[in-house]
Amino acid sequence: MEGHPHPHHHHHHQQYLQQYQYHHQQPTSSVGVDADRFPQWSLQETKDFLMIRAELDRSFMETKRNKLLWEVVSTRMREMGYNRSAEQCKCKWKNLFTRYKGCETMEEEAMRQQFPFYNEMQTIFSARMQSMLLSESEGGGKRKAVQLSSDEEEDIMEEKELEKSSVKKKKQGKASGAAGSSTSNSIKEVLEDFMRQQIEMEMQWREAFDAREKERRSKEMEWRQKMEALENERLLMDQRWYEREEQRRIREEARAEKRDALITALLNKLRREDHHIRSYGLWAWKHVLQFSILEGYHVCRAFSDKFR
Repeated sequence: MEGHPHPHHHHHHQQYLQQYQYHHQQPTSSVGVDADRFPQWSLQETKDFLMIRAELDRSFMETKRNKLLWEVVSTRMREMGYNRSAEQCKCKWKNLFTRYKGCETMEEEAMRQQFPFYNEMQTIFSARMQSMLLSESEGGGKRKAVQLSSDEEEDIMEEKELEKSSVKKKKQGKASGAAGSSTSNSIKEVLEDFMRQQIEMEMQWREAFDAREKERRSKEMEWRQKMEALENERLLMDQRWYEREEQRRIREEARAEKRDALITALLNKLRREDHHIRSYGLWAWKHVLQFSILEGYHVCRAFSDKFR
């Protein structure tokens, strides 16, 4: 990739190299030289290998000589319990890359049956494409060709050499240029289709996000309106209760005032009558007492009628 590498990835690259040097200073179990003695790659082993390769993909893109990086991959594989040499890891990646390129013209169902690691490879190259687009936007917007690691470039060069040699034997090299142009055109078409799919997916995601956000806002607004209506209703009920209590208190005070006035009037009348009794003697006392009892009866009855 043109320009200076990102310092964060450069730092990780140095860490991988230091990790490789550390593990090679430690005593390790002997690895056989003959690659044929090693068992075939299992599905899980290949997936773990692709996970490690995906983590180091940026370092592979920034470095032309990848021998040390393949040693790091081999060390990471040994840490996960797989005994694979750097050369075996490199050959495995070339094989996977070749099979991934061969799936470009296949249908999706047939492609997944013949190459079960297509999703993992697609993830690696998608991340690489996004990283390239980000660097292009930061560096001035010039569109660059698809960048491949040195191993992938070697693989493509070997394929091109084989194609050229076979074409020269058949047609004296006339069709070699057309084959190269068709390969570049197919890669360009695949990349354009991939970018178009990415843009469509991003647009769909944005539309779905906007719809969810709009729905959330409408529900929040509806909830707030309900809460405000409940609060207003509660305040109105409280106000009505206070008004009823105030009216009841006023009525009670009025009744108490009337009751006190009647009792005071009765007591005053009784005092006056007692004074007359003392003045006129016993006969007058009896007569006044009968009158007072009758008068008190009428007063109490009137008082009782008023407060029913």
